[in-house]
Amino acid sequence: MAASELYTKCARVWIPDVEEVWKSAELIKDYKNGDASLQLMLEDGTNIDHKLDPKTKNLPYLRNPDILVGENDLTALSYLHEPAVLHNLKVRFIDSKLIYTYCGIVLVAINPYETLPIYGTDIINAYSGQNMGDMDPHIFAVAEEAYKQMARDERNQSIIVSGESGAGKTVSAKYAMRYFATVSGSASEANVEEKVLASNPIMEAIGNAKTTRNDNSSRFGKYIEIGFDTRFRIIGANMRTYLLEKSRVVFQADEERNYHIFYQLCASSHLPEFKNLKLSSANDFLYTRQGRSPVIDGVDDTKELCSTRNAFSLLGINESYQKGLFQVLAAILHLGNVEIKDRDSDSSIIPPNNRHLTAFCELVGVTYQDMSQWLCHRKLKTATETYIKPLPRLQATNARDALSKHIYAKLFNWIVEHVNKALITNVKQHSFIGVLDIYGFETFEINSFEQFCINYANEKLQQQFNMHVFKLEQEEYMKEQIPWTLIDFYDNQPCINLIEAKMGILDLLDEECRMPRGSDDSWAQKLYNTHLKTCSLFEKPRMSNRAFIIQHFADKVEYQCDGFLEKNKDTVNEEQINVLKASKFDLLVELFQDEEKATSPTGQVPGTGGRTRLSVKPEKSRETSSREHKKTVGCQFRNSLQMLMDTLNATTPHYVRCIKPNDFKLAFSFDPKRAVQQLRACGVLETIRISAAGFPSRWTYQEFFSRYRVLMKQKDVLPDKKLTCRNVLEKLVQDQDKYQFGKTKIFFRAGQVAYLEKLRADKLRAACIRIQKTIRCWLARKKYLRKRNAAITIQRFTRGYQARCLAKFLRRTQAATIIQKYQRMCVEKKRYRQKQAAALAMQTILRAYMARQKYQALLREHKAVIIQKHVRGWLARCWYKRCLVSLVYLQCCFRRMKARRELKKLKIEARSVEHFKKLNKGMENKIMQLQRKIDEQNKDNRLISDRLAGLETSYTAESERMRGELGRLRGVEEDAKNKGNQVNSLLEELEKLRKELSATQQEKKTIEDWAQTYRDEMEKMVSELKDQNGSLKKEKDDLNRSIQEQSQQMTEKMARLIAEETQQLETDLNEERSRYQNLLTEHLRLEEKYDDLKEEMALSSNVSKPGHRRTDSTHSSNESEYTYNSEYAELEEGSRAAEDVTRGIDTPLTLKLQKRLTELEQEKQSLRNELENKEEQFQRARARDDAEFKKARGAELEYESLKRQELESENKKLRHDLAEMRQSLLGHPATGAGAPGSPAYKVLLDQLNASCEELEVRKEEVLILRSQLVSQKEAMQHKETMTEPSVYVEDVSKLKDADEIKQAYIGLKDTNRLLEHQLQTQRRSYDNEVEALRGELQNVKEENNRQQQLLAQNLQLPPEARIEASLQHEITRLTNENLDLMEQLEKQDRTIRKLKKQLKVYSKRIGEMGAGQAEGQTSPGQMVDEPIHPVNIPRREKDFQGMLEYKKEDELKLVKNLILELKPRGVAVNLIPGLPAYILFMCLRHADYLNDDQKVRTLLTSTINSIKKILKKRGDDFETVSFWLSNTCRFLHCLKQYSGDPAFMKHNSQRQNEHSLSNFDLAEYRQVISDLAIQIYQQLIKCMENILQPMIVSGMLEHETIQGVSGVKPTGLRKRTSSIADEGTDTLDSILRQLSAFHSTMCQHGTDPELIKQVVKQQFYIIGAVTLNNLLLRKDMCSWSKGMQIRYNVSQLEEWLRDKGLMTCGAKETLEPLIQAAQLLQVKKKTDEDAEAICSMCLALTTAQIVKVLNLYTPVNEFEERVSVAFIRTIQTRLRDRCETPQLLMDTKMIYPVTFPFNPSSLALETIQIPTSLNLGFLTRV
Repeated sequence: MAASELYTKCARVWIPDVEEVWKSAELIKDYKNGDASLQLMLEDGTNIDHKLDPKTKNLPYLRNPDILVGENDLTALSYLHEPAVLHNLKVRFIDSKLIYTYCGIVLVAINPYETLPIYGTDIINAYSGQNMGDMDPHIFAVAEEAYKQMARDERNQSIIVSGESGAGKTVSAKYAMRYFATVSGSASEANVEEKVLASNPIMEAIGNAKTTRNDNSSRFGKYIEIGFDTRFRIIGANMRTYLLEKSRVVFQADEERNYHIFYQLCASSHLPEFKNLKLSSANDFLYTRQGRSPVIDGVDDTKELCSTRNAFSLLGINESYQKGLFQVLAAILHLGNVEIKDRDSDSSIIPPNNRHLTAFCELVGVTYQDMSQWLCHRKLKTATETYIKPLPRLQATNARDALSKHIYAKLFNWIVEHVNKALITNVKQHSFIGVLDIYGFETFEINSFEQFCINYANEKLQQQFNMHVFKLEQEEYMKEQIPWTLIDFYDNQPCINLIEAKMGILDLLDEECRMPRGSDDSWAQKLYNTHLKTCSLFEKPRMSNRAFIIQHFADKVEYQCDGFLEKNKDTVNEEQINVLKASKFDLLVELFQDEEKATSPTGQVPGTGGRTRLSVKPEKSRETSSREHKKTVGCQFRNSLQMLMDTLNATTPHYVRCIKPNDFKLAFSFDPKRAVQQLRACGVLETIRISAAGFPSRWTYQEFFSRYRVLMKQKDVLPDKKLTCRNVLEKLVQDQDKYQFGKTKIFFRAGQVAYLEKLRADKLRAACIRIQKTIRCWLARKKYLRKRNAAITIQRFTRGYQARCLAKFLRRTQAATIIQKYQRMCVEKKRYRQKQAAALAMQTILRAYMARQKYQALLREHKAVIIQKHVRGWLARCWYKRCLVSLVYLQCCFRRMKARRELKKLKIEARSVEHFKKLNKGMENKIMQLQRKIDEQNKDNRLISDRLAGLETSYTAESERMRGELGRLRGVEEDAKNKGNQVNSLLEELEKLRKELSATQQEKKTIEDWAQTYRDEMEKMVSELKDQNGSLKKEKDDLNRSIQEQSQQMTEKMARLIAEETQQLETDLNEERSRYQNLLTEHLRLEEKYDDLKEEMALSSNVSKPGHRRTDSTHSSNESEYTYNSEYAELEEGSRAAEDVTRGIDTPLTLKLQKRLTELEQEKQSLRNELENKEEQFQRARARDDAEFKKARGAELEYESLKRQELESENKKLRHDLAEMRQSLLGHPATGAGAPGSPAYKVLLDQLNASCEELEVRKEEVLILRSQLVSQKEAMQHKETMTEPSVYVEDVSKLKDADEIKQAYIGLKDTNRLLEHQLQTQRRSYDNEVEALRGELQNVKEENNRQQQLLAQNLQLPPEARIEASLQHEITRLTNENLDLMEQLEKQDRTIRKLKKQLKVYSKRIGEMGAGQAEGQTSPGQMVDEPIHPVNIPRREKDFQGMLEYKKEDELKLVKNLILELKPRGVAVNLIPGLPAYILFMCLRHADYLNDDQKVRTLLTSTINSIKKILKKRGDDFETVSFWLSNTCRFLHCLKQYSGDPAFMKHNSQRQNEHSLSNFDLAEYRQVISDLAIQIYQQLIKCMENILQPMIVSGMLEHETIQGVSGVKPTGLRKRTSSIADEGTDTLDSILRQLSAFHSTMCQHGTDPELIKQVVKQQFYIIGAVTLNNLLLRKDMCSWSKGMQIRYNVSQLEEWLRDKGLMTCGAKETLEPLIQAAQLLQVKKKTDEDAEAICSMCLALTTAQIVKVLNLYTPVNEFEERVSVAFIRTIQTRLRDRCETPQLLMDTKMIYPVTFPFNPSSLALETIQIPTSLNLGFLTRV
């Protein structure tokens, strides 16, 4: 095939790009041989001219077809090259959110930096047992493949997990171990799998740290071997570690941390148990603050320490050891804070009393002086002398750090050793699976010794990987017998030789370490001299003499030589170690107990500075130790790596390559540059290259034929498909080197599948175009004919319509003319009359108005004259009074003025001296005269004063009167003024009215115009109002309609809410029932485990079955508190113990139990001897006092005789009452004697009440008698046990009176108790009667209301319907009354029979008591030996049937023949369904009839235990489980049907009611049997699931029911199960046949129809859940054609339900998630409308499931389109508000809660015949 055939226009290619590594482009011009460039167009529309290499002329890589993009296996790609791999990984990671991809035998895992819900137990169960190619890539698939190959091939396995730091290696290894722990379980009860998982938090705490690339980076490599026993269950584990990064203890780069354990301790330093460690914040210690990032976002170090401590405890490291570990770790932190200062240039010193050194010494138990001495000095030894050399500060600091690293390394190794001890068990290991979590290829700016060792290990692993891939590839070719040549692949053996061979890098490094003056520079020169010219993989940097470059398989790496020698030596001061060995701290001594005495290869380290000579002669031992050399780090690592490679080569490897998508830890962000680097480094591209070098694409002949059938002509198709494929390929591909024919497959070179796909797509495209052309022609022709016929029809109807319209128009025109004539006449006449009436009305109104105005004017003039007269008179009087008052006031004012002047004059005179002199003249003569005058004047003054007071009083009164008159006059004045104003206003108003009248007269002329205008407006307004009225009516109708719609919507909403609430209640009930059944299952599982342990202890042999066992058996038992042990069944089965499958037992445990059993036997024998002694003493004591008891017994017998006589008389009375009842019932049959309220009914009720009361009294009396007898016996026993025989003889006379008093007291108490009980019983009966009467009254009221409603309804009906309704109602009433009467009659008959039976029982017991009295030989103790039952114990009548009698010793035989050895097939085919249940119930009835409590108990117990035993033995046989489920349910129904409970007796016949149980209430046993039925149902479901589950995926998904709809896509190395129906392949028909077989079997066994419906519902749920789960985990199944296949398969299942009449069982609803998933695959997935439709359609699917299906959707053909990321985000946005669980997969283990609806049988027990084939001849019919 020439290049021009592929590099044509529109072909897509990959071209290199600086940013994206590879960029996609499309050819815009065909390529022709010889062209120097390609014309390309990029995806952004840019056109470029791509120049070809003029030397190689290599064309750019071709891009794979779109249908191959996103494949699960990279080897399935047609074009295998780097850009195709990178693009496929990017599409899966970014678009589909898939982190796992196969690359041949390698699983590529990309770290999502986000927690994904794909690691739950449901996912583990989904991958368990599946082939690796049948499911989507997953770490669980790799783990399952390793587990399966270990079990199948009996060969150890290894899972090699590698990658860069931060790529997710540790998490992947952790999930792999979790998978093994989940699917295999442990072989013992020690929970080894939990310990294996518990080792993870410990190793992460001490070996992981935060780096710039990863928050939880493993800084060491580890290889965990998980051991399995012969049954492939985990028995233990072992861990090996490699190259711990010790330098991290003392130094961390920026944004990095030390090991997690240090920060966990610092974060928990506040806890009381850590106070003695003297820790604080991590920022306070040098070793934890250098990275300046002490906290990891989202990580709580305190909680992490709790997890670490719990893991320590789980692994057996107790609290004391944990405390010691934490002390050592805290001591390392304190040691790092020890400050060393310069003493001089050649020595250093630690300041005294250094706080941190003191804390270090206290924690590790050493002296401060020794440690401070040897931190700053070291000892040098020569052949003759020993020197103590002081160290400069820098060397002392390095020595301190070296000691810290050494202590931590020792502690790390100690923890690993103890973890391994905890994981090792005594059970012999049969095989193991190793999980290798090791560092990937590393290259940094500065690479040192650690990176050198890591890359060396990766070189070895890559070599092993290449050899394994090459081996598998060649084995495949040899298996298919095709010619092959050796594939050239990169062999990195030269690079490995460069490192580890003789005179290699490591060898020269060790040699330099042994040199006395060895240095990094001299070692570098040796490397240059040795390898620079001889090895092409070794290079020297141009600008450095202290570095070298090695060409590794992944990339060139430049290593800096600085520090290589020091790290390789791993030197530590010997004296410091000796100080630590002398510690008082036991754990520290234990860490260094295996420490070698020499700490460096030479025993001395060169240094600068002076030496201090110490004249001490060394001992010989030290000379010897100095010559001993320990292995260097490089040598140790090389040896351990070789051991690892030997282990891996001895196992079958499985590879997991972890990829880090970006350096910024962003979720689902893909950096192509970083990804390509890692793909090159981890060997994925090498795998691709090896595959591409051969035949990477492989098809089976059947798959090739199915896929490319379209390229064949009919004549090319031959019966032999292999020959057909050969002929077609020879025609399609001319170059035969491009393919090879194998035995079962066709092998293609790279690119050939793409070429065939191109041919297929072209053929399909041409066919589609032809089909489209034909269909479009047919559609256009059909559309034209339809339009033509429509046009003719429209024309015909249009012309007819026009003619009819014309005729109608002419008729309407003539009619309109006539109507207009008469209408105009009416309008004119009406208008004239309206005008006339308006004119008359206006004239009348105007004349009346003028007359009223004139009258008002005259009236006003008359009243005005009168008002003026009175006002003028009043005004004159007012003027006169004012004048008079004014005059009087003026006079008063004048007189007051004159008086004031006179008074002033007198005062002046009185004050003057002359006046006083005149007055004093003749004073002495005139004193008497003056005195006399004064007296006279005083008298006059008094008179005047009195007169003045009277005048003042009268003046005051007059003033008040005058003031009142003045106010009144002022009011009158105001009124006059108001009246005047009113007059003026009236005059003005009169004038105004005159003006208005004139204006009115002037406006009179315009009134007619206004009236006409008003009339027109009114008419217009009326028309508008009419229109508004019409619109309002319309709005009213609309409102009414909307109200009705709203009411209907509200009704529907309420109905929907009620339905939802009902559904919620049903869901809650089902959940509660499910929880109960799950708890019951767990309880039964534990009891089953207990029974197994008992069996293991009872068996002496251990028979184990080798093989592959995935999960433990989950057979469950169904015991409860009413289940009893069946000893006789165990004895019988003991003879056949060899037939049972036994389990291994623990020999020491057996010996202990045997010893305990011996002790119990001895104790039992001693108790038996003691009992015999007591019995002998009792016999002797009883012989002494027989006489005394005979006397007491005589009185009791007399009392009992009297009671018996009374009972006989009462018996006669009851018989007489019964005779009366019969006469009253039979005497008037026609008058409704049995109706409530009739005399006979009252008599019957009274007699029944009296009988019940008498019966209660007799019961109490009998109980009194029995209680007295019991008290006598107890007193006797008490006397015998408490008193020795000798004491009893001496004190018998004393105890006799005391016993009698005690017996009388006890009898009195019993009597009082019985009286109280009788009183309470009467009160309860009274309350019940009152409640019954209230209920009857309520019923009468309801009946009355109902009758009134019916009467009201009948009155509204017509007479004929009324008569018919009345008759119908009367018939209904009479029918109900007849039914009620029949029910009451049946109840009365039952009551009468019950009373008759009770009377017979009492009469018989009285007779027995009388016989006992006559004999007089029965002792009081023997009288009460029989158990006392507080229930009635009737006996059957002579005509009673339907019971089976058996002897006690025949019970074993009954259970054996009817249950244990019964063959379900024969019983189901030849006999009636449920026959064993009927037989067991008939035996139970006989035991109930005999009132034998023990017999009933043992029969039920042995039945339950035997059913459990047969289910345990044959629980995997569907027929057996179905048979016993049917019989158990039938037995449960019989217990209910014949229980005597009216609720279960509604459908019984009269004869069946007579067969009811009479003595025992077995309701509790019904619960036990119901639990047993639940257990059997769950066992049936598990049995069906085991049969159906292997068929579901093949039949529902993989098999093409509709041939040719879904094409087979190319697959990679991981071949999936073929979808073509081969021989032995399960199809949908197989599933339907199996379902039919299940259904027919259950029907033959007589299973209840409702139970069958529940079973079918569970079957369909399993089918739907398993199918949907596999669909969600298989990308190749998510296509449009597969959706069609699924919908067709579901329709076939629905058709099966319809044929069986099971459409209403709810099975179809369980398939709803699968149906919606199939619809989701088929609907459009582009626009927002499509998203809305999907959200409304997929209600049964969760958001996670919908998104998963959309992500997995894969086109099978080029005509389909992928789902865009934007569309998926739109779906997620719309579904964000859904309240649902984030679970992805459906729970396939979920079992719907089962119910057992009551299903009574119409079969009469007396008609059942027992066949002889059952060997039940010992049963007797009664």
